Amino acid sequence: MIISKTPFRISFFGGGTDYPSWSSKNGGTVLSTTIDKYCYISCRYLPPFFDHKYRIVYSQIENVKDINDIKHPAVKAVLNSMECYQGLEIHYDGDLPARSGLGTSSSFTVGLLHTLWALRGSYVSKQALARQAIYVEQKIIGEHVGSQDQVAASFGGLNKIEFSHDGGFNVESVILPENRKEELQGHLMLFFTGLQRNAAEIAKSKIANLEERRVELKSLREMVLQALDILQNETNNIEQFGELLDQSWQLKRSLSDQVSNVYIDQLYHLALKAGAIGGKLLGAGGGGFLLLFVRPSQQDNVRQALKSLIQVPVKFEEGGAKIVLYQPNGLS
Repeated sequence: MIISKTPFRISFFGGGTDYPSWSSKNGGTVLSTTIDKYCYISCRYLPPFFDHKYRIVYSQIENVKDINDIKHPAVKAVLNSMECYQGLEIHYDGDLPARSGLGTSSSFTVGLLHTLWALRGSYVSKQALARQAIYVEQKIIGEHVGSQDQVAASFGGLNKIEFSHDGGFNVESVILPENRKEELQGHLMLFFTGLQRNAAEIAKSKIANLEERRVELKSLREMVLQALDILQNETNNIEQFGELLDQSWQLKRSLSDQVSNVYIDQLYHLALKAGAIGGKLLGAGGGGFLLLFVRPSQQDNVRQALKSLIQVPVKFEEGGAKIVLYQPNGLS
């Protein structure tokens, strides 16, 4: 039995510039952090005593004899790409809902790849893991997704991630004094809107508008450097970070009419009225988790204003993708 533990992420700035159709021509930059909420995947070789060859357990249970009969697109793509022709049993568990803006689908892909490499007794670097996950999602499955989630899930931590014209990426850890990092973390509130959505479909609508939104995307990328300046210069008031989040959200809303909706706009307005300085809907938009930047003294007010929503307490994490149980069963 092998078990992997892969974090989910919060993307602060630069989202959209990591889509290959944009970064291949213009480059891209994002600022994101992984959080202490995870995707767990367990895998073992399946003994040859069953009618099925592959057993996949997630929100559904699939028992099939052939990889191509698997309905879960990421599982089918990963098993085919890694030529996993020996019987397998795979279980997925997540701390938070899928399709919610936290990069859960990419964390799943990274975690599954990591688990299968470990099952074969092979070490895989974080760089290689992220590259393979990007390839699986963008090239094999053909989803309209960016490249930041796979990198964030693999590496972990608070990072500035640069995407180059040739499809490569560079991860630069953001070094902050512990008190500054705690100050940032202490101003963040995360709420689940209750809406789950297909991020790839929303992303597709954004991609169609990329060339028409050059000014907005360049501004979103520039905000990464502005945010880093705010964080790394302790003479700057941390609240400027929240104000920048608000500016970023307004720009993001202009990328596609599917990014927000009346319900989301109402929630955001209620939060601002209750004392939030800024915030954004995480991921592609349309639903999922709402991230808010709020002074600690105003957080009870915001919590009361959004009492119909579930608040999820989060902390930053720095480990990235890990194998937490390695007990090969000898059936290989």
